[in-house]
This record gives sequence, C-alpha cells and structure tokens, in this order.
Amino acid sequence: MGAQLKVYKQKIASAQTTKKITKAMELIAASRIQKAMARVRASSPFARAVTQAVSAVATYSNVDHPLTREPETIRRSAVVVFSSDRGLAGAFNSQILREAMEVGELVRSQGSEPVYYLVGRKAVGYFQFRGIQSAAEWTGDTDTPKFKTAEEISATLLEAFNRGGADGGVDELHLVYNRFVSMMTQTPETVRLLPLEIVENEAAPEPGGTVYPLYEFEPDAETVLDAILPVYLQSRIFNALLQSSAAKQAATQKAMKSASDNADKLITDYTRLRNNARQAEITQQIAEIVGGADALSSSK
Repeated sequence: MGAQLKVYKQKIASAQTTKKITKAMELIAASRIQKAMARVRASSPFARAVTQAVSAVATYSNVDHPLTREPETIRRSAVVVFSSDRGLAGAFNSQILREAMEVGELVRSQGSEPVYYLVGRKAVGYFQFRGIQSAAEWTGDTDTPKFKTAEEISATLLEAFNRGGADGGVDELHLVYNRFVSMMTQTPETVRLLPLEIVENEAAPEPGGTVYPLYEFEPDAETVLDAILPVYLQSRIFNALLQSSAAKQAATQKAMKSASDNADKLITDYTRLRNNARQAEITQQIAEIVGGADALSSSK
C-alpha cells in the first residue's frame, strides 16, 4: 500500500511539472501572438494594394506578358508549403501538410507535375520521411519571419517561373499556408499567384460600388509589369509568412491551454486516488490494531 501511495505521489508531481511547462508556453504564445497579429495587420494593406496595382496593369493593358499569359500546357506546378519549425501546435502542421498533398494530387490529376518548395522544418521532415523530393527549403525563422526570407523565396520562384516548365522551371505557382482567422480558427488556404487570372470588367459598376479609374502607363505596360512583378511576389509571400506565424502562435496557445487543462484533470484524479489509497491504508492499520488488541484480551 505504501508503494502505491509513492506511485501516485510521483504521478502528481509529474503532472504538476508538465502543467508548469505548458502554462509557460501558453503565456509565451499569448505574448507573441499580439506582435504577430500587428505585423499581419501592417502588411496586409500593402499586399492588397500591390495586388490591385498588378491586376490594374494586367487588366487595362493589352500587353502579352508571362505574368498574365496562360501557358498552352502546364507541365510543372510549384507548390510552396508554409509550415513551422517547431511542433506543439495541435493540428497546425498536419492540416497544412494534408492540404499541400491534396493540391499536389489535384495538379497531378490535371497532367502537371507538382514541384514542392518547403518553408519550415516540419514540412522538410515530413517530405524527407516520405521520400518526396523538394526543389528548395527555407528553415529557421518561421516564428518571426524576416522580409529577407520572402525576398529569397520570391527570387527562387521567379527564376523558376521565368524558365518555364519545359526548361526545368515551373508554369504556375501556388501558395499553401494557414490563414489566421481568429484565436480559435486557423484555416488552410491555397492561392495561385502566377500566372494572374484576368477578369474582364466592362460592366457598369453597381450603385455604391467601387469605381476604378482609367490608367496610363509610363514608359509602357510591359516595363511596369517587369518592375512590379518582384514586388508583387515579395509582398504576397511575406504576408503568407506572417499569416502562418500568427496562426501558429494561436494554435500553440490553444494546444498548450488544452494541455494545461488536461494536467489539472490528471492532478485531480491522482489526488483522489492517493487519498483513497491512504484512507484504505489507515483503515487497514486500525483493523490490525483492533484485531491485535482483541487477540491479546482473549488470551488473558
């Protein structure tokens, strides 16, 4: 019985230690998520503005540019997967990796070969374990993304896109990342960046809708597209990095809170079992004392 009490005591101590760790990680994630959300809010307007500018140039000009030209045959499709460097974030990484594999199967079913570009150690480890080759990898700063990383990723992707699938590059570009919706919701999202999908907008605007101005391009639309394309890629990729970082911190906080709650439940359960075992031990000792006293009195 004493050995059983010792086991329960060790389990309670272990659960308390686990709770201290998970509670500390929850507080760290809560402090980091505010900074991550602020960076997302700061970068999103610029990313939207650049996207609108690129769309305006592509829509209101008749230039034949690789940015907007749909290839006759899509041979290779780039799939950029944004994961995290660390785990302990619930289903954050598993859902984005599952989404990436589904995108790969989709483009394969359309006759194209998926080419994976990986961001984060979790994605790198997942693809290495399954023997799936990747074209490029970036790790080390998924928690606090740097703009330099977005520049490196965009330069690599732009070079591959300019080469084209026939020469070992890619014909289209997809981003797969977790979008931060709220503290409780992080949604996997797939976006095709290149080539741009042009939507003809000749209809009259609805009452109260946005009226877009007419555009003139200097020196010409093709030169403007050449200049704005790297900025477009960098801003969209950096925004995806920041969205993924904020979503990861929210997922970590949620997972660590759940772990802390489970540790509390374990402590409560083991404390009750320990008290029951102690009460049984005391009852047994009293019974032994009473039994001994009865045997002594009867012998007299």
